[in-house]
Amino acid sequence: MPARLVRVALGRAAEALAVIVVLATLVFLALRLLPGDPAALVLGDESSAAERAALRAKLHLDEPMWMQYARFLRGLLTLDLGESIRRPGSSAALRVLDAAGPTASLAGLAVLLGAVLGISAAVLGAGPWLGLRRRWIDRAATALAATPLLAFAPVLTFALAARLRVVPLPGDPDAGVAGLFFASALLALPLAAHVARVSRASLDDLGRAQFLVAARGKGASWARMLWLHALPAAIGPIVTVLGTQLGALLGGAVVLERLFERRGLGTLILEAYASRDLPVLEAAVILSGALFIAAQQLAAAAHALVDPRARA
Repeated sequence: MPARLVRVALGRAAEALAVIVVLATLVFLALRLLPGDPAALVLGDESSAAERAALRAKLHLDEPMWMQYARFLRGLLTLDLGESIRRPGSSAALRVLDAAGPTASLAGLAVLLGAVLGISAAVLGAGPWLGLRRRWIDRAATALAATPLLAFAPVLTFALAARLRVVPLPGDPDAGVAGLFFASALLALPLAAHVARVSRASLDDLGRAQFLVAARGKGASWARMLWLHALPAAIGPIVTVLGTQLGALLGGAVVLERLFERRGLGTLILEAYASRDLPVLEAAVILSGALFIAAQQLAAAAHALVDPRARA
């Protein structure tokens, strides 16, 4: 069985690597084959021919396409995708890696909060503690899942941070861990709603399973039965929805960073786009795609680890 798990893991790693190479190739071609002169795009129409020629030489755009592609692939392996145009002397890859840390912290904490909140809400809704009021949990989850992040994040921030001042502003650089926690909580709410709905449906499907009836017959409490017996059997769909929502979560992190002026990949991508910093934009798009693919593969591996049916 361990050998089979290793083969599955290696196979998924190879698939992820192939997809990342295809993604990087598409980014490389998009910035070079689209109509227009990249040098004129960066420097503007009023730049001189000499300035454009110098920039083409700096970005190696005057070389044959195959040579540019070979240089690009070597740069991917060595994390050398050229210098930032906006900040000469700074490595584009290092700028992107520096910005990836805050985004990874934001998204990682949001996943943790979303999973805990969603599963807790599902258990609360599946148990007998709330009586008929359990339906309000389902309604709240449905409403939250249907509400865009851009709709409720500014409203909650205004109410909690600006009016009541019980939490710091998410974009305040002096807010520290509290600011990160509040921003992650905002990002986690849509994920928690999806996790709650799927978890509740899975728990309802298992409601009449014989092993749960036996556990209740032996005197297990509702909390023990749901947390220790039902949830492990329902973990497959929960892990799957976490994996499928990770892409939306990374996109939400980029939007949230820009909305609250937080440092991270989203802010860097928009800055690089606005300033036509092609090396940074190229590296940031590739890293964002690689993070999404890695998150999907990790979720699939976790699903395969807990559910033998997913290893086929």
